[in-house]
Amino acid sequence: MKTLSLSEFRAHTSEMVDLVQQGETVRILRHGKPVADLVPVAVDVSGRVPNWKRPIEPLRVTRGDGASGARRVLDVREQARY
Repeated sequence: MKTLSLSEFRAHTSEMVDLVQQGETVRILRHGKPVADLVPVAVDVSGRVPNWKRPIEPLRVTRGDGASGARRVLDVREQARY
């Protein structure tokens, strides 16, 4: 693990990112105390689609007889007519 001050990190950011890309962890200190760890990404998520962007499949609820919820509502309406 590479440890350096915040001012050193600012001066050598690109080099530190290169180290992290190679699998190294970089710890950043402020006034001698650790404030951040820069670590490599464990899983490549670049090709994944976020949940909120995925298409939603139409919901179809059925009962034991196979009738959909919409069909049941229509049946109840038909039966309730005078």
